[in-house]
Amino acid sequence: MSAVAITRGQLSRATVGRLTLLGNLYFAQGLPFGFFVQALPALLRDAGYSLGEIGLASLLAIPWALKFLWAPFVDRRYWPRLGRRRTWILGMQLAATLVLGMIAIAPGSDALPVLMTAMFLLNLIAATQDVATDGLAVAILPPAERGFANGLQVGAYRIGMIMGGGVLLGVYADHGLHTTFAVMTVLTILSSVPVLVAREPDVPIEKSGSPHVHFLLRPGAWRLIALVVVYKAGEAFAQGMLRPFLKDRGLDLHDIAWMLGAVGFTAGTAGALAGGALVGRIGRRRSLVAFGIGQVITVAGYAYLAFGTPSYAEIATWLGVEHFASGMATAALFTSMMDWSRPESGGTDYTVQASAVVIASGVASALSGFSAQALGYGPHFVVATVLCAVAIAVVARLYPEEVSR
Repeated sequence: MSAVAITRGQLSRATVGRLTLLGNLYFAQGLPFGFFVQALPALLRDAGYSLGEIGLASLLAIPWALKFLWAPFVDRRYWPRLGRRRTWILGMQLAATLVLGMIAIAPGSDALPVLMTAMFLLNLIAATQDVATDGLAVAILPPAERGFANGLQVGAYRIGMIMGGGVLLGVYADHGLHTTFAVMTVLTILSSVPVLVAREPDVPIEKSGSPHVHFLLRPGAWRLIALVVVYKAGEAFAQGMLRPFLKDRGLDLHDIAWMLGAVGFTAGTAGALAGGALVGRIGRRRSLVAFGIGQVITVAGYAYLAFGTPSYAEIATWLGVEHFASGMATAALFTSMMDWSRPESGGTDYTVQASAVVIASGVASALSGFSAQALGYGPHFVVATVLCAVAIAVVARLYPEEVSR
Protein backbone atom coordinates (compact mmCIF):
# COMPACT_ATOMS: atom_id res chain seq x y z
CA MET A 1 0.00 0.00 0.00
CA SER A 2 1.54 3.28 -1.07
CA ALA A 3 1.47 6.27 1.26
CA VAL A 4 1.13 9.53 -0.66
CA ALA A 5 1.28 13.10 0.50
CA ILE A 6 -1.93 14.56 1.81
CA THR A 7 -3.47 17.18 -0.44
CA ARG A 8 -5.98 19.95 0.12
CA GLY A 9 -8.70 17.81 -1.39
CA GLN A 10 -8.06 15.13 1.22
CA LEU A 11 -8.60 17.55 4.12
CA SER A 12 -12.15 16.42 4.74
CA ARG A 13 -14.13 17.22 7.87
CA ALA A 14 -13.19 13.80 9.30
CA THR A 15 -9.50 14.44 8.62
CA VAL A 16 -9.63 17.87 10.25
CA GLY A 17 -11.40 16.37 13.25
CA ARG A 18 -8.75 13.67 13.68
CA LEU A 19 -5.89 16.15 13.35
CA THR A 20 -7.47 18.64 15.76
CA LEU A 21 -8.05 16.01 18.43
CA LEU A 22 -4.53 14.59 18.17
CA GLY A 23 -2.96 18.06 18.03
CA ASN A 24 -4.60 19.05 21.33
CA LEU A 25 -3.51 15.84 23.02
CA TYR A 26 0.12 16.15 21.99
CA PHE A 27 0.16 19.81 23.05
CA ALA A 28 -1.06 18.80 26.52
CA GLN A 29 1.73 16.21 26.84
CA GLY A 30 4.43 18.61 25.73
CA LEU A 31 3.51 21.43 28.13
CA PRO A 32 4.87 20.10 31.48
CA PHE A 33 7.58 18.06 29.74
CA GLY A 34 8.86 21.23 28.09
CA PHE A 35 9.32 22.91 31.45
CA PHE A 36 11.22 19.86 32.68
CA VAL A 37 13.47 19.42 29.62
CA GLN A 38 14.09 23.00 28.56
CA ALA A 39 13.52 25.29 31.55
CA LEU A 40 14.77 23.17 34.44
CA PRO A 41 18.39 22.81 33.17
CA ALA A 42 18.68 26.60 32.90
CA LEU A 43 17.17 27.04 36.38
CA LEU A 44 19.54 24.45 37.87
CA ARG A 45 22.54 26.10 36.22
CA ASP A 46 21.37 29.47 37.49
CA ALA A 47 21.22 27.95 41.00
CA GLY A 48 24.85 26.80 40.74
CA TYR A 49 24.49 23.07 39.99
CA SER A 50 27.31 21.37 38.06
CA LEU A 51 26.95 20.20 34.46
CA GLY A 52 27.12 16.58 35.61
CA GLU A 53 24.27 17.07 38.10
CA ILE A 54 22.18 18.81 35.43
CA GLY A 55 22.72 15.92 33.05
CA LEU A 56 21.68 13.35 35.67
CA ALA A 57 18.48 15.30 36.40
CA SER A 58 17.23 14.15 33.01
CA LEU A 59 16.78 10.67 34.53
CA LEU A 60 13.54 11.95 36.08
CA ALA A 61 12.09 11.26 32.63
CA ILE A 62 12.51 7.49 33.19
CA PRO A 63 8.73 6.81 32.83
CA TRP A 64 9.01 7.73 29.14
CA ALA A 65 11.60 5.00 28.75
CA LEU A 66 9.68 2.38 30.76
CA LYS A 67 6.13 3.01 29.52
CA PHE A 68 6.36 -0.06 27.28
CA LEU A 69 5.97 -2.14 30.48
CA TRP A 70 2.35 -1.01 31.03
CA ALA A 71 1.46 -0.24 27.40
CA PRO A 72 -0.26 -3.64 26.84
CA PHE A 73 -2.54 -2.89 29.82
CA VAL A 74 -3.54 0.45 28.26
CA ASP A 75 -4.16 -1.26 24.90
CA ARG A 76 -6.79 -3.67 26.26
CA ARG A 77 -10.54 -3.09 26.16
CA TYR A 78 -11.64 -2.39 29.71
CA TRP A 79 -14.22 0.38 29.23
CA PRO A 80 -15.68 -0.08 25.71
CA ARG A 81 -18.65 2.23 26.33
CA LEU A 82 -16.40 5.18 27.14
CA GLY A 83 -13.76 4.29 24.58
CA ARG A 84 -10.76 2.34 25.76
CA ARG A 85 -8.21 5.04 24.87
CA ARG A 86 -10.40 8.06 25.54
CA THR A 87 -10.91 6.87 29.13
CA TRP A 88 -7.17 6.67 29.75
CA ILE A 89 -6.58 10.05 28.12
CA LEU A 90 -9.20 11.85 30.21
CA GLY A 91 -7.97 10.16 33.38
CA MET A 92 -4.40 11.25 32.78
CA GLN A 93 -5.47 14.80 31.91
CA LEU A 94 -7.28 14.99 35.25
CA ALA A 95 -4.26 13.60 37.12
CA ALA A 96 -1.94 16.14 35.47
CA THR A 97 -4.32 18.96 36.37
CA LEU A 98 -4.32 17.87 40.01
CA VAL A 99 -0.51 17.71 40.25
CA LEU A 100 -0.04 21.07 38.53
CA GLY A 101 -2.74 22.66 40.66
CA MET A 102 -1.21 21.40 43.91
CA ILE A 103 2.19 22.87 43.00
CA ALA A 104 0.48 26.15 42.13
CA ILE A 105 -1.26 26.56 45.49
CA ALA A 106 0.67 24.49 48.06
CA PRO A 107 3.07 26.35 50.40
CA GLY A 108 6.66 25.20 50.05
CA SER A 109 6.07 23.53 46.70
CA ASP A 110 8.93 25.56 45.21
CA ALA A 111 11.45 23.52 47.23
CA LEU A 112 13.72 21.52 44.91
CA PRO A 113 12.80 18.02 46.28
CA VAL A 114 9.07 18.79 45.90
CA LEU A 115 9.60 20.16 42.41
CA MET A 116 11.61 17.10 41.38
CA THR A 117 8.88 14.78 42.70
CA ALA A 118 6.24 16.71 40.79
CA MET A 119 8.30 16.47 37.61
CA PHE A 120 8.59 12.71 38.01
CA LEU A 121 4.81 12.36 38.52
CA LEU A 122 4.06 14.57 35.52
CA ASN A 123 6.39 12.48 33.38
CA LEU A 124 4.65 9.30 34.56
CA ILE A 125 1.19 10.74 33.79
CA ALA A 126 2.15 12.14 30.40
CA ALA A 127 3.94 8.94 29.38
CA THR A 128 0.84 6.86 30.17
CA GLN A 129 -1.40 9.25 28.26
CA ASP A 130 1.04 9.06 25.35
CA VAL A 131 0.48 5.29 25.07
CA ALA A 132 -3.27 5.81 24.65
CA THR A 133 -2.84 8.76 22.30
CA ASP A 134 -0.38 6.93 20.05
CA GLY A 135 -2.64 3.87 19.95
CA LEU A 136 -5.55 6.09 18.95
CA ALA A 137 -3.44 7.73 16.22
CA VAL A 138 -2.31 4.39 14.76
CA ALA A 139 -5.91 3.15 14.67
CA ILE A 140 -7.60 6.19 13.12
CA LEU A 141 -4.98 7.53 10.69
CA PRO A 142 -4.82 6.02 7.19
CA PRO A 143 -1.27 5.76 5.70
CA ALA A 144 -1.84 8.74 3.38
CA GLU A 145 -2.43 11.03 6.37
CA ARG A 146 0.40 9.81 8.56
CA GLY A 147 3.17 12.04 7.26
CA PHE A 148 1.11 15.21 7.63
CA ALA A 149 -0.35 14.04 10.95
CA ASN A 150 3.06 13.28 12.41
CA GLY A 151 4.28 16.69 11.31
CA LEU A 152 1.33 18.14 13.18
CA GLN A 153 2.02 15.85 16.14
CA VAL A 154 5.62 17.04 16.40
CA GLY A 155 4.51 20.63 15.84
CA ALA A 156 1.82 20.48 18.55
CA TYR A 157 4.14 18.74 20.97
CA ARG A 158 6.79 21.37 20.29
CA ILE A 159 4.26 24.13 20.89
CA GLY A 160 3.58 22.57 24.28
CA MET A 161 7.29 22.17 24.98
CA ILE A 162 8.13 25.70 23.89
CA MET A 163 5.25 27.04 25.97
CA GLY A 164 6.51 25.05 28.95
CA GLY A 165 10.23 25.57 28.45
CA GLY A 166 10.39 28.96 26.74
CA VAL A 167 7.37 31.17 27.36
CA LEU A 168 6.75 29.85 30.88
CA LEU A 169 10.44 30.24 31.69
CA GLY A 170 9.90 33.95 31.13
CA VAL A 171 6.78 33.82 33.33
CA TYR A 172 8.85 32.11 36.01
CA ALA A 173 11.56 34.78 35.80
CA ASP A 174 8.96 37.55 36.28
CA HIS A 175 6.35 35.99 38.59
CA GLY A 176 7.81 32.88 40.23
CA LEU A 177 6.98 29.19 40.27
CA HIS A 178 3.43 29.30 41.69
CA THR A 179 2.14 31.56 38.92
CA THR A 180 3.95 29.47 36.32
CA PHE A 181 2.26 26.25 37.43
CA ALA A 182 -1.11 28.01 37.71
CA VAL A 183 -0.81 28.95 34.04
CA MET A 184 0.11 25.36 33.16
CA THR A 185 -2.93 24.12 35.08
CA VAL A 186 -5.29 26.36 33.12
CA LEU A 187 -3.73 25.39 29.77
CA THR A 188 -4.02 21.68 30.62
CA ILE A 189 -7.72 22.09 31.47
CA LEU A 190 -8.38 23.94 28.19
CA SER A 191 -6.60 21.25 26.17
CA SER A 192 -8.94 18.64 27.68
CA VAL A 193 -12.08 20.22 26.21
CA PRO A 194 -11.76 18.63 22.71
CA VAL A 195 -11.41 15.19 24.34
CA LEU A 196 -14.53 15.73 26.45
CA VAL A 197 -16.69 16.63 23.45
CA ALA A 198 -15.26 14.04 21.07
CA ARG A 199 -16.18 10.38 20.77
CA GLU A 200 -13.59 7.74 20.14
CA PRO A 201 -14.10 6.60 16.53
CA ASP A 202 -15.25 3.02 16.03
CA VAL A 203 -12.52 2.10 13.58
CA PRO A 204 -12.61 -1.40 12.06
CA ILE A 205 -9.48 -3.35 12.90
CA GLU A 206 -7.47 -4.76 10.03
CA LYS A 207 -6.04 -8.07 11.21
CA SER A 208 -2.45 -7.52 10.11
CA GLY A 209 -1.21 -10.03 12.64
CA SER A 210 -2.05 -11.53 15.99
CA PRO A 211 -2.27 -8.89 18.71
CA HIS A 212 -0.94 -11.49 21.15
CA VAL A 213 2.48 -11.51 19.47
CA HIS A 214 4.54 -8.82 21.18
CA PHE A 215 6.25 -6.30 18.95
CA LEU A 216 9.74 -7.45 19.98
CA LEU A 217 8.91 -11.03 18.87
CA ARG A 218 8.00 -9.96 15.34
CA PRO A 219 10.54 -10.79 12.58
CA GLY A 220 12.95 -7.92 12.04
CA ALA A 221 11.79 -6.00 15.12
CA TRP A 222 15.26 -5.66 16.62
CA ARG A 223 16.58 -4.09 13.41
CA LEU A 224 13.91 -1.42 13.79
CA ILE A 225 14.82 -0.91 17.46
CA ALA A 226 18.48 -0.43 16.55
CA LEU A 227 17.52 2.14 13.93
CA VAL A 228 15.32 4.25 16.19
CA VAL A 229 17.83 4.04 19.07
CA VAL A 230 20.64 5.52 17.01
CA TYR A 231 18.69 8.06 14.97
CA LYS A 232 18.11 10.73 17.66
CA ALA A 233 20.92 9.88 20.12
CA GLY A 234 23.47 12.29 18.64
CA GLU A 235 21.07 15.20 18.69
CA ALA A 236 20.07 14.40 22.29
CA PHE A 237 23.75 14.32 23.23
CA ALA A 238 24.07 17.86 21.90
CA GLN A 239 20.72 19.13 23.20
CA GLY A 240 21.49 17.98 26.74
CA MET A 241 24.06 20.75 27.09
CA LEU A 242 22.50 23.42 24.88
CA ARG A 243 20.75 25.34 27.68
CA PRO A 244 23.77 25.36 30.01
CA PHE A 245 25.89 26.40 27.00
CA LEU A 246 23.60 29.37 26.39
CA LYS A 247 23.71 30.29 30.08
CA ASP A 248 27.51 30.09 30.19
CA ARG A 249 27.71 32.25 27.07
CA GLY A 250 26.21 35.07 29.11
CA LEU A 251 22.53 34.78 28.18
CA ASP A 252 20.12 35.42 31.03
CA LEU A 253 16.79 33.62 31.56
CA HIS A 254 14.91 36.22 29.50
CA ASP A 255 17.31 35.72 26.57
CA ILE A 256 16.96 31.94 26.72
CA ALA A 257 13.19 32.23 27.07
CA TRP A 258 12.99 34.41 23.96
CA MET A 259 15.21 32.10 21.91
CA LEU A 260 13.25 29.00 22.87
CA GLY A 261 9.84 30.62 22.97
CA ALA A 262 10.00 32.67 19.79
CA VAL A 263 12.83 31.38 17.60
CA GLY A 264 12.59 27.76 18.71
CA PHE A 265 8.80 27.65 18.51
CA THR A 266 8.58 29.13 15.03
CA ALA A 267 11.43 27.17 13.49
CA GLY A 268 10.64 23.86 15.19
CA THR A 269 6.97 23.96 14.24
CA ALA A 270 7.77 24.95 10.67
CA GLY A 271 10.30 22.12 10.42
CA ALA A 272 7.87 19.54 11.74
CA LEU A 273 5.13 20.57 9.33
CA ALA A 274 7.54 20.76 6.39
CA GLY A 275 9.03 17.37 7.24
CA GLY A 276 5.60 15.80 7.65
CA ALA A 277 4.46 17.17 4.29
CA LEU A 278 7.61 15.94 2.50
CA VAL A 279 7.67 12.44 4.00
CA GLY A 280 4.78 11.27 1.83
CA ARG A 281 6.33 12.77 -1.29
CA ILE A 282 9.95 11.61 -1.10
CA GLY A 283 9.44 8.45 0.96
CA ARG A 284 10.14 7.42 4.51
CA ARG A 285 13.68 6.13 4.00
CA ARG A 286 14.86 9.06 1.88
CA SER A 287 13.36 11.45 4.40
CA LEU A 288 15.24 9.86 7.29
CA VAL A 289 18.52 10.13 5.38
CA ALA A 290 17.98 13.66 4.07
CA PHE A 291 16.72 15.07 7.36
CA GLY A 292 19.45 13.17 9.21
CA ILE A 293 22.01 15.07 7.16
CA GLY A 294 20.30 18.23 8.38
CA GLN A 295 20.89 17.07 11.97
CA VAL A 296 24.60 16.57 11.24
CA ILE A 297 24.97 20.06 9.80
CA THR A 298 23.08 21.84 12.56
CA VAL A 299 24.80 20.05 15.44
CA ALA A 300 28.14 20.81 13.77
CA GLY A 301 27.02 24.44 13.84
CA TYR A 302 26.83 24.30 17.62
CA ALA A 303 30.47 23.16 17.68
CA TYR A 304 31.36 26.12 15.47
CA LEU A 305 29.61 28.49 17.87
CA ALA A 306 31.29 26.91 20.90
CA PHE A 307 34.80 27.30 19.48
CA GLY A 308 34.24 30.97 18.65
CA THR A 309 32.80 34.08 20.21
CA PRO A 310 29.40 34.24 18.50
CA SER A 311 27.12 37.22 18.69
CA TYR A 312 23.61 37.06 20.11
CA ALA A 313 22.20 37.16 16.56
CA GLU A 314 24.40 34.27 15.42
CA ILE A 315 23.32 32.08 18.32
CA ALA A 316 19.64 32.88 17.76
CA THR A 317 19.91 32.20 14.01
CA TRP A 318 21.61 28.85 14.41
CA LEU A 319 19.27 27.77 17.17
CA GLY A 320 16.39 28.38 14.76
CA VAL A 321 18.10 26.35 12.01
CA GLU A 322 18.72 23.47 14.41
CA HIS A 323 15.12 23.43 15.63
CA PHE A 324 13.88 23.38 12.02
CA ALA A 325 16.11 20.41 11.13
CA SER A 326 15.17 18.58 14.32
CA GLY A 327 11.46 18.99 13.60
CA MET A 328 11.84 17.54 10.11
CA ALA A 329 13.85 14.53 11.30
CA THR A 330 11.47 13.75 14.15
CA ALA A 331 8.41 13.88 11.88
CA ALA A 332 10.04 11.39 9.48
CA LEU A 333 11.01 9.04 12.30
CA PHE A 334 7.56 9.07 13.92
CA THR A 335 5.85 8.42 10.58
CA SER A 336 8.04 5.35 10.02
CA MET A 337 7.35 4.13 13.55
CA MET A 338 3.62 4.42 12.93
CA ASP A 339 3.95 2.36 9.73
CA TRP A 340 5.62 -0.39 11.75
CA SER A 341 2.73 -0.53 14.28
CA ARG A 342 -0.37 -2.76 14.02
CA PRO A 343 -3.80 -1.12 14.49
CA GLU A 344 -4.98 -3.75 16.96
CA SER A 345 -1.96 -3.18 19.26
CA GLY A 346 -0.86 0.26 18.11
CA GLY A 347 -0.32 1.64 21.60
CA THR A 348 2.09 -1.16 22.50
CA ASP A 349 3.90 -1.38 19.15
CA TYR A 350 4.45 2.35 18.86
CA THR A 351 5.33 2.67 22.54
CA VAL A 352 8.07 0.03 22.37
CA GLN A 353 9.73 2.00 19.59
CA ALA A 354 9.16 5.34 21.31
CA SER A 355 10.58 3.99 24.57
CA ALA A 356 13.69 2.87 22.72
CA VAL A 357 14.10 6.41 21.40
CA VAL A 358 13.61 7.88 24.87
CA ILE A 359 16.05 5.44 26.50
CA ALA A 360 18.73 6.27 23.94
CA SER A 361 18.05 10.01 24.20
CA GLY A 362 17.93 9.88 28.01
CA VAL A 363 21.24 8.04 28.27
CA ALA A 364 22.82 10.44 25.79
CA SER A 365 21.47 13.45 27.68
CA ALA A 366 22.55 12.05 31.06
CA LEU A 367 26.10 11.51 29.78
CA SER A 368 26.26 14.85 27.98
CA GLY A 369 27.10 16.81 31.14
CA PHE A 370 30.13 14.65 31.89
CA SER A 371 31.27 14.94 28.27
CA ALA A 372 30.98 18.74 28.22
CA GLN A 373 32.62 19.04 31.62
CA ALA A 374 35.58 16.83 30.60
CA LEU A 375 36.06 18.02 27.01
CA GLY A 376 34.56 21.50 26.94
CA TYR A 377 31.55 22.57 24.90
CA GLY A 378 33.33 22.63 21.51
CA PRO A 379 34.71 19.07 21.50
CA HIS A 380 31.48 17.83 23.08
CA PHE A 381 29.45 19.14 20.15
CA VAL A 382 31.98 17.57 17.73
CA VAL A 383 31.35 14.15 19.32
CA ALA A 384 27.61 14.76 19.00
CA THR A 385 28.07 15.57 15.30
CA VAL A 386 29.86 12.25 14.72
CA LEU A 387 27.01 10.39 16.44
CA CYS A 388 24.50 12.10 14.13
CA ALA A 389 26.54 11.02 11.10
CA VAL A 390 26.58 7.40 12.31
CA ALA A 391 22.76 7.50 12.39
CA ILE A 392 22.59 8.12 8.63
CA ALA A 393 24.69 5.02 7.92
CA VAL A 394 22.47 2.96 10.23
CA VAL A 395 19.31 4.08 8.40
CA ALA A 396 20.84 3.21 5.02
CA ARG A 397 21.78 -0.24 6.31
CA LEU A 398 18.83 -1.25 8.48
CA TYR A 399 15.70 0.38 7.03
CA PRO A 400 13.44 -2.52 5.95
CA GLU A 401 12.73 -2.51 2.23
CA GLU A 402 9.32 -4.13 2.58
CA VAL A 403 7.86 -1.09 4.41
CA SER A 404 9.80 1.62 2.61
CA ARG A 405 7.55 4.35 1.20
